[in-house]
Amino acid sequence: MTINPLIKLAVVLCLVLQSCENNKPKKTTTPQPKIDGMVWIPSGLFEMGASDNDPMALRHEKPKHSVQIDGFYMDITEVTNAQFSKFVEATNYITTAEQPVDWDLIKLQLPPGTPKPHDSLFRPGSLLFKKTAESVPNLYDFSQWWKWSVGANWKEPEGRGSNIIGKENHPVVHVSYEDAMFYCKWAGRRLPTEAEWEYAARGGKKDKIYFWGDLTNSLSKYVNSWEGEFPVANTQADGFEKSAPVKTFPPNDYGLYEISGNVWEWTSDWYNINYYNECLKNGVSKNPKGAKKAFNPNNPYIDEKVIRGGSFLCNASYCASYRVSSRMATDPNTSLEHLGFRTVLSN
Repeated sequence: MTINPLIKLAVVLCLVLQSCENNKPKKTTTPQPKIDGMVWIPSGLFEMGASDNDPMALRHEKPKHSVQIDGFYMDITEVTNAQFSKFVEATNYITTAEQPVDWDLIKLQLPPGTPKPHDSLFRPGSLLFKKTAESVPNLYDFSQWWKWSVGANWKEPEGRGSNIIGKENHPVVHVSYEDAMFYCKWAGRRLPTEAEWEYAARGGKKDKIYFWGDLTNSLSKYVNSWEGEFPVANTQADGFEKSAPVKTFPPNDYGLYEISGNVWEWTSDWYNINYYNECLKNGVSKNPKGAKKAFNPNNPYIDEKVIRGGSFLCNASYCASYRVSSRMATDPNTSLEHLGFRTVLSN
């Protein structure tokens, strides 16, 4: 039987192409070494900021801008009481909330001429959340539910006489930015930049409001937040009144637990309300470190840091900050009942 010359040529070409393909150098991805308690976040390009379809987005979450991030490791959970205890035992570190309040430092953050409060308020302590007895007409007056509590700190998270027995696996709270930085130095880590945090929180998903997608009807399945009327009654539909043990809720697609809700998390960036607009002007930002200086017209006397992730106090009527683009500004010297951190490590 005679073989058609065209068929014969096609067979030869296929064999040649297959041979070339087999001889191509193979692309290999060097696997990252495993680090206990951390996960590798691969490098990538993403759009940072709020989606146009997010009705809860605030002005300072926009505009979206392009960011290129190199790979890094991130804690799969928030730093826990047990982990922070090891740090304190090893270093004898005393947190900000355990030290007397420094009036000379505080007055720099207040309008000139502010009178000095009574000395009783300068004893060590921190801020605790207190429910209100009835509905609050002004949800922007935070003083209605935040109360200074003498003796509150990471070891006594609900005030003097409380403790963390049985809460070893809960995230450590009442830690200031400085406290988090000292822990990072001891652990050989650092705090994430705001861009790294959002990139990791998205878990590879693009243009989504939450780390699991856009649907809100599964909120209590994924997030420890406030269910019910804030700040009057929490129905605990998610199972918790306040913080939850780490690894309670499903992780995002990168394996990060409680990246939304539970407790707010410190980042290394200064908060500047104009920063996102500047990023957009500069095109693609590569591994941005945040604004060069802080600026918040609502708090002109305080240089604030960005915190991310929301907490068990977030509610759709007040603070839906379990959204991946949500960001807030906080005084670095502040310690709160719903503020903690997680660490990262560069290669």
